[in-house]
Amino acid sequence: MAINGFEDWNGNPINKERYGGLKAAYFIYFMVVMCAMAYTTNMLNMVTYLHGTMHTSIASSSTIVTTFYGVTCAFTLLGGFLSDSYVSRFKTILIFAPFEFLGFAMLAMESYFPSLKPKACNVEAMQGIIKCEQVHGGNEVLLCVALFTIALGEGCLRANLASFGGDQFDSDDPVESQLKSSFFNWFGFVTSLGLLTGLLLIVWIENNKGWDYGFGLSSVLVSIGIAVIASGFRLYRFQIPQGSPLTRMLQVFVAAFRNRKHSFPVRVEEDEGEIQEESDHRDGDKQYMEFKFLDKALIMTDGRNTGVWSHCSKAQVEETKIVLRMLPIFIGSVFGYIPIPLLLTFSVQQGTAMNTKLGKIKISPASLVAIGVILMMILIIIYDRFFVPLARRFTGYTRGITPLQRVGAGFIVLALATSVSALIERRRKHALEMNGVHISVLWLSLQFLILGITEVAAFVGLLEFFNTEISKGMKSLGTAIFWCIIGFSSLLGSALIQVVNRASNGWLHGADLNKSHLDKFYWLLSCIASLSFFNFLYWSKKYTYIHDPHK
Repeated sequence: MAINGFEDWNGNPINKERYGGLKAAYFIYFMVVMCAMAYTTNMLNMVTYLHGTMHTSIASSSTIVTTFYGVTCAFTLLGGFLSDSYVSRFKTILIFAPFEFLGFAMLAMESYFPSLKPKACNVEAMQGIIKCEQVHGGNEVLLCVALFTIALGEGCLRANLASFGGDQFDSDDPVESQLKSSFFNWFGFVTSLGLLTGLLLIVWIENNKGWDYGFGLSSVLVSIGIAVIASGFRLYRFQIPQGSPLTRMLQVFVAAFRNRKHSFPVRVEEDEGEIQEESDHRDGDKQYMEFKFLDKALIMTDGRNTGVWSHCSKAQVEETKIVLRMLPIFIGSVFGYIPIPLLLTFSVQQGTAMNTKLGKIKISPASLVAIGVILMMILIIIYDRFFVPLARRFTGYTRGITPLQRVGAGFIVLALATSVSALIERRRKHALEMNGVHISVLWLSLQFLILGITEVAAFVGLLEFFNTEISKGMKSLGTAIFWCIIGFSSLLGSALIQVVNRASNGWLHGADLNKSHLDKFYWLLSCIASLSFFNFLYWSKKYTYIHDPHK
């Protein structure tokens, strides 16, 4: 049985008995694990590298990391646009994955050669002052280029790995539709598996053997991932690019503006065009009650202006409305996600100011993320295998609960995570000021634990929402939109740090965390998380699903 819009590696129509499915998804899962081990692990531990080796300040280190993460997510738009418009998702993966390999190789080189990094800090025993030379000049340029190159490769991969995996399942097939929903849960699981493995292996290597070994191993892992995903090309379903979705949307706006003075009934374009939509999955015609001004683009006048910029297909107009209707969810999610990257980076910095020894074992603060990751993996299994079938009996929804309900639950837990973080930081400073004691770094495990619950709900929920609700011709861009939520929230988080420092006279200023007021900043994040939840709740209740959640 053939599937419209897809072809095999020879360019022939797809026989879904032979191509796609779980056997193809396993190759994609492997690539996800390799990328998570390389990128996500180093992103979490990058604050330690910047502050400890490159001698940047606390605020600068956090700003660089959040900006790096934000730029990575911004590059998903490039990867999504190219794969939806001109080249397949598989080819986009093979083109841009080597950039990530190159970036980690550059970091390994910089951390290996002494001439490419600052000298060790000088400690003046008499005054007790530590003088550190911050990275600058050509070395700083090399650092930025390496991070930029990694961001380019990882960003384009992120836009396509999830959507390429979704391509291997047919949404119109009842059995494969459930497997597709399960795929996104397991996508989150293998992402966590890669992160957990990286935290236990790569972080240990970087902290005990050297950053050059850790970055070098990361580049090797990416190359192995490329080889494995490329080897499965005979099993994949390849989507056929349908041209620029941005051009199609722009045509709708232009045509609607040109036909603004016309009124119905006039000749209306009924051709569905080249964009194939699963109309039987639509929840009635509720979506057409919104943005009715765009319906003017359907009018075909009897004048000379009869091109694609004067009238559009019904599928084009519907595709444009889908994106516009998602806009409030996108904005609400951006603000809701702001505390997450900040909480991750500052928690690692908290750990550097705590007692990292457990007996004779020295615990890396970044490794504590593993506690939340392990919980996340366990919860994903419970959610997919037990909660979804049970909830399906009561709600009738294929996924148990809707994706937006899942995201909302995650944002509630996030407000709790930031509050707990503030209390732990207050306890740490109080113990140091009153008794001169460094409390155990294991205290951070509690906030990482709660943060893991947040990621199970919000991360997977948003990924599934933007991949399934978007039209077929924009699947990669839908995934890119999801990553842009995280990217924009990271950039806003960087801006928030600067604003707070100026307004508070230096809550997060300088290299000494004990002189900062991180606990107050955490309380601010708790307020932001709470307000963002209510904003998200308002818009999610107004949203009408394009695809019926019962199917």
